[in-house]
Amino acid sequence: MALKNLMVLVDQSKHSRDRIDYAASLADRFDAHLIGQYIKQPSTVPAFVMAQIPPEARQIHETSMETVAQSTHRLFEERLQAVGRYDRSEWRVARGEPTAAAALLSRYADLMIAGQPDPEEDDVEGMIDADELVLSSGRPVMFVPHAFRADTICERVLIAWDASREAARAVADAMPILERSRHVTVLCVNPPQELGDEPGADIALHLARHDISAEASHIYARDIDPGDAILSRAADLSADMIVMGAYGRPRLRELVLGGVTRRMIRHMTVPVLMAH
Repeated sequence: MALKNLMVLVDQSKHSRDRIDYAASLADRFDAHLIGQYIKQPSTVPAFVMAQIPPEARQIHETSMETVAQSTHRLFEERLQAVGRYDRSEWRVARGEPTAAAALLSRYADLMIAGQPDPEEDDVEGMIDADELVLSSGRPVMFVPHAFRADTICERVLIAWDASREAARAVADAMPILERSRHVTVLCVNPPQELGDEPGADIALHLARHDISAEASHIYARDIDPGDAILSRAADLSADMIVMGAYGRPRLRELVLGGVTRRMIRHMTVPVLMAH
C-alpha cells in the first residue's frame, strides 16, 4: 500500500486551518493527491414541521449552507496555495449526516485526516463523532490535535502495541509512513504474559523484515492511565505521530469503564493514526 490519495475533512471549526496545513504537508511528503471534503448537514427539523415552514425560509437555510461551503472552500484553496500544493488537490462537497457521510467517503481514500474533538466546539454544525468514524470507516483515520503545529512530519513514530487485531491493522495501514520514518518505537503498556519476556520484539522483527528499524520497549504503569503512559512516552521520545488500534474491547465496555481509545482521542498531543 502507498499513500497516494489523502482526504481531509474541512469544517467550520477554528482548527480547520491547521488541519489543512498538516494534511498538505503529509501529502507533500508522500507525493499524494489531497482531497478537501466538506459535508453539508441537512436540517434536523422533522418533515412534518418542515412542511409548515415557508419556502422562502427554507431557501434562506440552503443559501446559508452554501455560503459556509464556499467559505471553507476558500480556506482550503488559500492554505494549499500558500504551501504550493494547489495543483495536486481537489475540493468536494457532500450532503448527509456528517459522521456517516465521512465514513463512506473515507473508503475512497488511503487515509482520512480528521480533527480531534474540541469540547468548546460541540455546537458547531457538521462536526463528526470521532469514535464512530474510526469504528465505521473501514479505513485508517489520522486525528490531528486541535491547535497543533507540526515541526516534523512522520519522522519519529511511536506504535502502541498490544498484539490485538486492531493494532495489527493499524501497523499494516501505517506501513508507508513507517518505511519513511527516521525512528520507530514499539511500546507495550502493561503487556500480558502471553507476549513473552520481550513484549514487542515479534512485531519489531516483522518491521525489520520490511527494512524498518524499530526499538521494542515495554512499561508497567499500574498507577496511571495507559493512555497517559503512551502520551508521556511519546513526549519523552519527541514523537510526532502515534499509531494504534482503536477499540480492541467492545465499545460499550470502553464507554462504561473508560479505555485507551477514548483517552487518546480526547487528550492526544500529537497526530494519532487509528484503525479498527
